[in-house]
Amino acid sequence: MASRSPPIAAADRSGAAFIALVACAVAGGLVLWAVADLRLAAGFLAAGVLAVAAVMLVRRMAPAASAPEADVDWSIARALADAAVEAVAITDHGGKLVCANRAYEEAFAGLPTPPNLPCAVGGVEALAAAGRAAWRDGAAQVPALSLAEGSVDVTVTRAGAAQNLLIWRFGRPGALGAGQPLEAALADTLGNRLTTAGIMAAIVAPDGRVLSANRGLRLRAGGHEEAVLAGRDFAALFHTGADGALRFAREGVGGTPLRLVPVPHLEGDGAPLLVALLDEAAPAPALNPGGAEAARALVALMPFGVALIDREGRLLHFNEAFGRVAGADPAAPPLYPGDLVVREDKTAIADAVRRFTGGAAQAAEIAVRLSARPDEPVALSITGARGLGEAAVLIAVKDSGEESRLKREVAQATKMQAVGQLAGGVAHDFNNILTAILGHCDLMLMRHAPGDSDYDDIQQIRANSNRAASLTRQLLAFSRQQTLRPQVLQLPDVISEVSNLLKRLLGETVMLEVKHGRNLGPVRADPGQLEQVVMNLAVNARDAMVAKSPRGGGTLTIQTLSVTAADVRRMESEILPVADYTALRVSDTGTGIPPDILPKIFEPFFTTKEVGKGTGLGLSTVYGIVKQSGGYIFADSKPGQGAEFTIYLPVHRAGAPGRAAPKPKRAEPAPSWGSGTILLVEDEDMVRAVAERALSRQGYGVRTAEHGEAALELLAQMERPDLLITDVVMPTMDGPTMVRQVRNRYPDLPILFMSGYAEEQLRKSIDLDNVSFLPKPFSVQQLTEAAQAALAAQVTTK
Repeated sequence: MASRSPPIAAADRSGAAFIALVACAVAGGLVLWAVADLRLAAGFLAAGVLAVAAVMLVRRMAPAASAPEADVDWSIARALADAAVEAVAITDHGGKLVCANRAYEEAFAGLPTPPNLPCAVGGVEALAAAGRAAWRDGAAQVPALSLAEGSVDVTVTRAGAAQNLLIWRFGRPGALGAGQPLEAALADTLGNRLTTAGIMAAIVAPDGRVLSANRGLRLRAGGHEEAVLAGRDFAALFHTGADGALRFAREGVGGTPLRLVPVPHLEGDGAPLLVALLDEAAPAPALNPGGAEAARALVALMPFGVALIDREGRLLHFNEAFGRVAGADPAAPPLYPGDLVVREDKTAIADAVRRFTGGAAQAAEIAVRLSARPDEPVALSITGARGLGEAAVLIAVKDSGEESRLKREVAQATKMQAVGQLAGGVAHDFNNILTAILGHCDLMLMRHAPGDSDYDDIQQIRANSNRAASLTRQLLAFSRQQTLRPQVLQLPDVISEVSNLLKRLLGETVMLEVKHGRNLGPVRADPGQLEQVVMNLAVNARDAMVAKSPRGGGTLTIQTLSVTAADVRRMESEILPVADYTALRVSDTGTGIPPDILPKIFEPFFTTKEVGKGTGLGLSTVYGIVKQSGGYIFADSKPGQGAEFTIYLPVHRAGAPGRAAPKPKRAEPAPSWGSGTILLVEDEDMVRAVAERALSRQGYGVRTAEHGEAALELLAQMERPDLLITDVVMPTMDGPTMVRQVRNRYPDLPILFMSGYAEEQLRKSIDLDNVSFLPKPFSVQQLTEAAQAALAAQVTTK
């Protein structure tokens, strides 16, 4: 910044140049004397200039009181002042800043005029009072002025030939950025480190005023990290309660007690003092005599893992729960707690223990990985300990293995449910497509005889469509949305039906053993689906045994047994409800299932077989059938020792809720040719076209509608139909809503529902009298047979 240069008039205008030169010398000598502490050479120079100036003024000037001074070249004065490391400023009698050095410009942005400096409360008044004293007495001081950057000592001196200037010197420039490292560091880097370590610190002047404070002290004493404590009375920040404990005044009697530690870092009676403050909880009551033994006994009774650490960080004692979780051997205990964790976490636990060896009551929680269980992080709670003999730190660990297992099972169940919903939606849409493909194939086959060139191609398309339909049924089975025909049955009867097929399927090298328990209760399930469950488990077992011993084979064991509610209670299962079950256990002597694969075996499309040799839907289909039947399935395996699957199906009680599959009433054999009018309601154009052509070829009169509202409008214009065939899920108005309105007009009209969703899933919406259900995809023959059966049932009831 350029120095400010006010005009100073001379007494003798004829010698203005000479007097100006003398005035410059005088000003330079004054600055040298004020700033450079009377260095020898500069002192002689200034003294000589002053002597010459005095002689010339006496010889040539009029009385000084009546003569104005000459203009002074302040650039020379500023150049001399810039040599000083202190911040220096010069003001005139009117309080105007006429010159300042570079240190002053860097310290006070915007060059404010003393005493209007950015200082703490009362600082401006102190500077103003010092300025008045300097005009009166020639010099004045303001010791330890509190500024934003720290505290400084201010010296004010009157100077100038006419004694009309004030020189302001700001000593101890370290507070302004060059020296005094402790005060500056306490407000910055060092203070932040102390705050992180839980230490509050301040530098206090001899008169009790705060010179500097770190962030932690500003936060606790002032309420926020930007609070200004500089210049405030240090003692006023605290109060002493009735218990004699020191607390922050703003926290009141409920605040945390404090421990004050004075640290004299400078010598001398007038030197500032460094004060450190620590949180100190109320002392814990000491244990009875024999405290160490009592502490060990108390730790042994804890239901969770607890360990005691001494002041050197060594492991003193731990209970059985801690040893079980951490994998520590009581016979050969580790020396330090860091020996129990993986290498990457040793430093973290050592630092945490070191922080609490002083007995602080605050607890900290850190996540570490134990050497015995490196895959699952555990939470360690660390706190200071008092009154426990040699122990200084207490570490607690909770066995979260069971909790982690339950979380994984919940996540797995959630994932399976989400995939099941997706599979069910895809299967529904795919069923409509397959219905159209199969229907068109059947219609084309009616126009082609065996031996025709197109006949084999059509048969191939139809076969592949049936394979796709089978895959869709597996998806529906996994998502628990397939159509089941549950019956009350005995598991041994199902196993007997499928045993002959299993013997041929397993081959000569695999032995089949069947064992049946006693007092087996009946179950309610679809026998065909249960047979598929057994078949899928048997095929997987055969492949595992062949993989283990291609020549020797193995043994497949199928066992049925009764599981009572008391047995379930003894199992203490988190998943299996307490009830009576009939269990089906399928075990083999194959390769077993690796532990990392076991949680994934029921996921759809997951397979360990080679590419092209497995769809990954076998076990997922088993899972879906069992769950849809109200049962539970568990897998257990040890690598190299085979696998075991146990299915629990609830025992069916007489009168238990549940709707058995309606048995169609057998009437006279339905004629191959139909008659009557059918109203067909289907939102899919391709399915509606195939169904209309198929029914028309059988001789029925067919009227079609694309949704429920269109069907109601059509019914209002036509005579009563003989049969209503409708899809269940449709836009605008679904099938069940439309049927209920139709029944208001025609109460005995037979209804045939068709849908790509499972009947069980739609049971609540289609639970009406005199209705039948046809699952998609269906062939032309299945559609016509279902229509004939519905009409025949109507004739029989009449």
